Amino acid sequence: MTGGVLPDDARFMRAALALGKDGQGQTWPNPSVGCLIVKGGRVLAGGRTQRGGRPHAETVALEAAGKAARGATAYVTLEPCAHWGRTPPCAKALVEAGVARVVVGCVDPDPRVDGRGLAWLEEGGIEVVTGVLEERAQAAHLGLRRRVLDGRPMVTLKLAQSLDGRLAARTGHSQWVTGAAARLEAHRLRATHDAIMVGSGTALHDDPRLTCRLPGVLGRDPVRVVVDRRLRLPVTSALARTAREVPVWVYTGGDADPGHLEALRALGVEAFPLDDTGLVTVLGRLAARGVTRLLVEGGSVLAGAFVRQGLVDRLHVAVAPTLIGGDGLPALAALGLDRVSDAPRFRLVDEKGLGGDAVRVYEPIGRG
Repeated sequence: MTGGVLPDDARFMRAALALGKDGQGQTWPNPSVGCLIVKGGRVLAGGRTQRGGRPHAETVALEAAGKAARGATAYVTLEPCAHWGRTPPCAKALVEAGVARVVVGCVDPDPRVDGRGLAWLEEGGIEVVTGVLEERAQAAHLGLRRRVLDGRPMVTLKLAQSLDGRLAARTGHSQWVTGAAARLEAHRLRATHDAIMVGSGTALHDDPRLTCRLPGVLGRDPVRVVVDRRLRLPVTSALARTAREVPVWVYTGGDADPGHLEALRALGVEAFPLDDTGLVTVLGRLAARGVTRLLVEGGSVLAGAFVRQGLVDRLHVAVAPTLIGGDGLPALAALGLDRVSDAPRFRLVDEKGLGGDAVRVYEPIGRG
């Protein structure tokens, strides 16, 4: 049976979305779902998908609510699963718990689910309401959608630049274009993604760790990915030296030096061949390994490639109130445009000031 939307549904769905957001970057290959169990206008329990994707949000919330879940309403950001895996289907668990009503943010595009979870709930006599804050729910689960429908992760491109679009002085010196508050925000962004990618130039010049260094936060480091066709990553680099602590995946050309390759692998670096299809191949392989949310941090050549190929789902730009000049290094490599009308367009979806810097988030126009 299908029910109508009640006045408090949006409020509780917002809370469920906030729960799910807290787990982003920690639940892959599964999406980070939020679930609330509510009765009489009071929240009985809440849960989100746990680390590594199990248990699911509904299971966590139902266990916390116990017998009180009977007759309650469950608010779930994504359609409850309807297939058997390491655990029984969440739709089945909701029916057996005696939940009276389930409010769903968006349908799961996974062909193993895709409406089957909703049908299971209705067959069990549960009132089902769909599409509450649907646009927000779809945005929260865009990583799942991209992986299932497009065979790649959701891609966030992060740029840190001056007012005139430069990421470094003419010498390559870039520390620091933006201030401490904006850099801390960048670490928060890392914590919400499954993997982080840089090109070989950034790995060589900056020798980054690419870890999440937030005060009081441990264990939220993304997998570190380097696109390195000529396999130039030094064995003495910060990435190679810490590969056993936080995974490092290197995608390199087939003619990589075997001795250098073996030395990196001895340190724990995982290396994979990269053919001429480039980024599309890398993204497909990341998705095949379960990555749903990818953060691209640099440099300008890699960033330009993602923009040229239309692979950017979120554009996260930190702008410092400074001017570097035309001889500085551009934040984005050449796109090869002949007409301004051919330029990719984005719409602003969020903006805030951080310690004098402006941090803006954009979405591409014209792509679902």
